[in-house]
Amino acid sequence: MTPQDMEARIVRYGDLKPCKTAFIDAHTPGSDQKENFTIIGGGVSESPDQHVHISIPHGFNIGAAGQPPKCRNSLHDHRTAEAFFVLSGRWRFFWGRYGTAGEVTLEEGDIFNIPTGVFRGFENIGTDYGMIMAILGGDDAGGGVMWAPQVIEDAADHGLVLAETGKLYDTKKGEHLPEGVKPMPLMGEEELAKRAEPTTADVLPNHVARYWDMVALADRTPCKVIGEAGLLRDKPGFEVDFITRASAAPDKHSHDKPSVLMPVKGHWRVEWDGGSATLAPGDTMSVPEGLAHSAVPSMTGEAAMYHIVATGDPAGLTWSGN
Repeated sequence: MTPQDMEARIVRYGDLKPCKTAFIDAHTPGSDQKENFTIIGGGVSESPDQHVHISIPHGFNIGAAGQPPKCRNSLHDHRTAEAFFVLSGRWRFFWGRYGTAGEVTLEEGDIFNIPTGVFRGFENIGTDYGMIMAILGGDDAGGGVMWAPQVIEDAADHGLVLAETGKLYDTKKGEHLPEGVKPMPLMGEEELAKRAEPTTADVLPNHVARYWDMVALADRTPCKVIGEAGLLRDKPGFEVDFITRASAAPDKHSHDKPSVLMPVKGHWRVEWDGGSATLAPGDTMSVPEGLAHSAVPSMTGEAAMYHIVATGDPAGLTWSGN
């Protein structure tokens, strides 16, 4: 593989193309400044304006959300896994029917494997524009989005209507639901009752991993963060490892499925037979299946990176391991 071929599988942070109309709350005050990015796979955007950077199936999706201070993402749920790690900024994640069941604040490098079957939202509580990177289970829509009823009602008050097909229509632009297409129905009480309301004490030990703890655990070998035997035990159809300077190996290796490299700190040099590339925080590299490669820090100083690869397990509900 030539460096030019590989560059087509690298999405540079500075080249990310945002969509500001990705979801139903795009006009709702407090949520109207957020930007959505689909990096690998179609993601869960509801807008035809969304740009997909890499469409090669990986068994999971990679996306991102960028938001200025005090901007929030409204309460929603997915049918498959959703994990976030903080690239920049300070973020408050909250969950439950009304977002009051529990909450946690995440800093740069922290990761949150959010349990399925729970409404969740997040807010940038930092002082500058922040970015969180997302991993969604499955190909294509990654499980879709299901909104808390009040989110759909608030959106309608500000001109956005979500069709039962999952497509958004903006009445402020003169758009209307096509004939025969109904609006997305509000979730009924029976369905709402199935949504869990876990406390913070329930969630933190099993679903949140802190950056500096992972740095310590990756002192000899990469830290298995999400996986059947991971720090956060789950089988969402992918595994996530955390690699530091101390656990990076110069030996080349390969996977039988495409893998993804996502630096959090420092610059990383990826080498393969035929070329090399350097990755910076916020960059995303898709490594083809079967390609032997290595990844090591290219400069002195702090260096950490997330590594994601599909496992072939179904992209279903959060797995308890029991």
